[in-house]
Amino acid sequence: MGVVKIEQLTKEFSGFQALHNINLEIQEGEFFALLGPSGCGKTTTMRCIAGFEQPTSGQITIGDKVVNNVPPHKRNCGMVFQSYALFPHMNVFDNVAYSLNIKQINESHLFKQIGVYLRMINRKWMKYPQEIKEKVMEILEYVELSQYKDRLISELSGGQQQRVALARALIMEPAVLLMDEPLSNLDQKLRYSMRNTIRRIQQHLKITTVFVTHDQEEAMSMADRVAVMRDGNIIQIGTPTQLYSQPKTPFIADFVGTSNILPGTVLNEKNDKTMVKINGQTIQSSVKVNKTHVDVIIRPENIQIIDTGQGQSASRNIFNGVIQVATYLGSTVRYEVSLESHQLIVDTTYDAGNSVLAEGTKVQMYVPPERVLLI
Repeated sequence: MGVVKIEQLTKEFSGFQALHNINLEIQEGEFFALLGPSGCGKTTTMRCIAGFEQPTSGQITIGDKVVNNVPPHKRNCGMVFQSYALFPHMNVFDNVAYSLNIKQINESHLFKQIGVYLRMINRKWMKYPQEIKEKVMEILEYVELSQYKDRLISELSGGQQQRVALARALIMEPAVLLMDEPLSNLDQKLRYSMRNTIRRIQQHLKITTVFVTHDQEEAMSMADRVAVMRDGNIIQIGTPTQLYSQPKTPFIADFVGTSNILPGTVLNEKNDKTMVKINGQTIQSSVKVNKTHVDVIIRPENIQIIDTGQGQSASRNIFNGVIQVATYLGSTVRYEVSLESHQLIVDTTYDAGNSVLAEGTKVQMYVPPERVLLI
């Protein structure tokens, strides 16, 4: 079974505590992402699961077995490193077959071990057994690299190298697949393609996958659930939609997507709406809170630029501003709008029939009360 359970995990390095009581339960077949900025502890958490780091305290369970004292090669985890860690002197076939060679060495008597070592040095001296040939070619077909089996790693593109690393991890049929920022070395278009490839393979094999990334777009587009980490702590765990629409902290709102975050003071409740004062203006929110001082969260896509005179019935949530920066992004246009005492980021859908509003244009904006989050 590929269930991963982490209980009260801590990790210290020379007096510095990198992880603080991490608790996670990753279900079998789940694609789970560890998301956070550099230095937040996500890679350290993965390395503890893999066995490359020994926890200071806490317990890690894979399946029904506690693995704290189990060496990495006996944990049945496949690993795809950020740098891929491929052997440049080997071709694609030999790189993928390497894991099977090591498995045979660990399980064989001395005479057979010598044969495996010779095969690893030079395939002309010792041929691969038929079962290894078939298994390697099957996985190469799966990652669409069978035609490149005789190529050296240096002759491959970045995306092809990434697929070789993935094939080498998958060929051992691990209970858990661990991926440490495997897409960070690829350009944007290739990264998008590889996201789809990895997700397709993971869903087909139904393999439990732990994916480390600092890129929130990667995590949101690939994972079933995401744990957002900061300073060695898990701040929130949820599905991508939960994290985006129901962030628990301003940090989550700012890190997962883009948000306008403004300090506010709760005045009262009126007609099932919470009245909040921000920078001298009172606005309405559909969110109920039990405190006076709040952070007001407004997503850029939830702000509507309206014609003057519209929306007066909901005038409490009307803002007047001046466009400072207009950035055309293809399907959307992002405006940075200056108000009297603060600034808002506004995303609008680009309409080919209309021009982008010029910098310096005075605009009115409306935010529906149900789109005003209070934290």
